[in-house]
Amino acid sequence: MSIRRRLLGFFARRPAAGAWALLGPGLLWLLLFFAIPLAVLIGYSVLHRGTYGGVSPGFTLEHYRRFSDPIYLAVAARTLRIALATTGLCLLLGYPVAYVIARAGRWRNALLFLVILPFWTSFLVRTYAMIVLLRTGGVINSVLMGLGVTGAPLDLLYTPGAVVAGLVYGYLPFMILPIYASLERLDLDLLDAAEALGARAWSRFRRVTLPLSLPGVAAGSLLVFIPALGAFLTPDLLGGAKTMMLGNLVQNQFGPARNWPFGSAVSFALMVVVFAGLMVWLRVRDAEGEA
Repeated sequence: MSIRRRLLGFFARRPAAGAWALLGPGLLWLLLFFAIPLAVLIGYSVLHRGTYGGVSPGFTLEHYRRFSDPIYLAVAARTLRIALATTGLCLLLGYPVAYVIARAGRWRNALLFLVILPFWTSFLVRTYAMIVLLRTGGVINSVLMGLGVTGAPLDLLYTPGAVVAGLVYGYLPFMILPIYASLERLDLDLLDAAEALGARAWSRFRRVTLPLSLPGVAAGSLLVFIPALGAFLTPDLLGGAKTMMLGNLVQNQFGPARNWPFGSAVSFALMVVVFAGLMVWLRVRDAEGEA
């Protein structure tokens, strides 16, 4: 009997073993590249900083207490504001685009291609392209001055607005695609029934389309909000030192400052906040679903 048949017979007699065999590679991947690094991160966060960087033995919660300093709380508040603004703008811009694509008929694939096209270019290159647009002698200022709208260049670069613009530009497809998936599966017979019952266009959208697309809205919002909280490249290039976010703080602690324990504490605190917010959202969603 071949090895293949023996394995099939073994798994047929023991379904649980077959299930674990299928789960094994994924669980091993999560263990090696998520669970173990997370455990190391938590361990570093409660150790002392080494004299020349790194860590030294000894339990301490000093780094978590340091994170409660008003300076770092201001960085956390700025990060939250920018992440919320990015998510809100992506939703406002992405929902109409997803709606149009879902109703585009034979043009649907072409429009989806245009949404995915930016992923063919490095995120770093796209961020530098935003610098070309926003800098003092960039495209936007040149156009505004050429049209006589402004008499002098505007300070667009190295501002919170530039950071939000860069994040929206980078993460907008992550909002469009989940919403499109929800709208594309929408049963058009429901809209026809609502119209037959006398519902106007806005009422059909508010009572039928929007509620049925909320799973896509929620998924897109999470896909934008969570990476925006940890962003460091876009704030570093478009915001400069004036717009430090938690991602930049962590990067600085693991880089020039060589304070690995404090950087680990900030990273773990950010993960806890994100996880707590996600659990609250899941509970609210489940409660609404039961109601």
